[in-house]
Amino acid sequence: MMKPCQDLKPNTAAYEIQALVKPTGFREYDARWILEKEINLLGIQALGLGLATYVHEIGVAPKIVTGHDFRGYSLSVKQALILGLLEGGMEVLDVGLALSPMAYFGQFELDAPCVAMVTASHNENGWTGVKMGANKPLTFGPDEMGRLKEIVLNGEGVARLGGKLVRVDDFRETYVADVASKVQIKRPLKVVCACGNGTAGAFAPDALRRMGVEVIEMDTDLDYTFPKYNPNPEDHAMLVQMAQRVRETGADLALGFDGDGDRCGVVDDTGEEIFADKIGLMLARDLSKVYPDSTFVVDVKSTGLYKTDEVLKANGAEVVYWKTGHSYIKRKTAELGALAGFEKSGHFFMAGDLGHGYDDGLVAAGAVLAMLDRNPGKKLSELKSALPDAWTSLTMSPHCDDELKYGVLERIVKEYSDLAAAGDEILGRKIVEAITVNGVRVHLEDGSWVLVRASSNKPELVVVVESMRSEDDMRDLFRKEIKPRLAAYPEIGSFNQEI
Repeated sequence: MMKPCQDLKPNTAAYEIQALVKPTGFREYDARWILEKEINLLGIQALGLGLATYVHEIGVAPKIVTGHDFRGYSLSVKQALILGLLEGGMEVLDVGLALSPMAYFGQFELDAPCVAMVTASHNENGWTGVKMGANKPLTFGPDEMGRLKEIVLNGEGVARLGGKLVRVDDFRETYVADVASKVQIKRPLKVVCACGNGTAGAFAPDALRRMGVEVIEMDTDLDYTFPKYNPNPEDHAMLVQMAQRVRETGADLALGFDGDGDRCGVVDDTGEEIFADKIGLMLARDLSKVYPDSTFVVDVKSTGLYKTDEVLKANGAEVVYWKTGHSYIKRKTAELGALAGFEKSGHFFMAGDLGHGYDDGLVAAGAVLAMLDRNPGKKLSELKSALPDAWTSLTMSPHCDDELKYGVLERIVKEYSDLAAAGDEILGRKIVEAITVNGVRVHLEDGSWVLVRASSNKPELVVVVESMRSEDDMRDLFRKEIKPRLAAYPEIGSFNQEI
């Protein structure tokens, strides 16, 4: 295997005969590039050979499930990846057009230890990527991604005999039937199913109907130009459309799915969005009654209410805060034998009797519906109102180049850590703690907090704030604290959205 180049230009002879792979595409727990600009198809093939080499290196059986999301180029990317996997001696089980959790499900159903799902998730068009794993239900973390990066960029891929390609037909039906079998709703429920014209449109409406609810389809026709908004249930644009449809139809709730179907967003019967950490708290309350003394894992972007919730305490539940990122929360959930893991971005990891432990938006949707079924006299808004008050922001992301963001973040972490050590205040409240397990989460004396961390999959930082006082105070924590502080760093650009 030749070393890939990092500076090839499209529309040149060299581009057609050499692999282009930019190092920045190797993220903490998956790989993502802008196609043609940062990686070409020969680079994708090199990635496949590198992955096969790594699988042999760690002594795992060379059998892998592949699938691709609905983008204009994803099939071509997957075929290039498969060429590399075959060159590296892998048996490839191709399940075709898929959601990421469908590929993860294939590891269990098809008895394959490895997975390589071609998807850019909710990223804008032009992006491509691969989510990988070699130890179900886990996906790669920093150690695995670091070694894979070394193999690919150093040209250490090893060709082997024994490559084999098997096309697995009609696997969609197997997957949807399995998801729907976990939940059978008896209560009449009208549900808006929002897919943003992404891949989930080919799966989610059918799965929800099989669970027993009436489905109102919203942007479920597949269209990889994403004509209305990016399929990202954490983005304000999608949530506003979901809320409007709930109000128009009198639906009981709206469920929104991201581009590769591993995340779920929720809007209640009043048309108000419920961020995933609050949905996680509602699920934890409900599930801890059915499964007392359970453990739940949540990411550091999540509400501080998990720490103080009286219902969880009464049911003997333990809550562990951990690093943001689907790979981190998935791994910690498995490591602790937790019943479920919740991430504020909308990844839900249902384990034990509830699921296989990987993130699946449809399984999460089923868990929300089952919660409503177990509370037949309550609307979703009423279950939300039963939570203690806390006002949590959207996730906001200012641009910061991949090559710069970790260095910038290190300076921000030091700045806040120094403030905490000095006992300084933010908006009249003493800083009581600066948690630095993943960026910096700064806790104030009234329980409010602010968080700055690096995005693991885009050239951005990530900002979340939560107030225990009011919505106005939550806005102030962003506008009067975080935004002006970050504005002092010239490397940081504009925000993707703001409260």
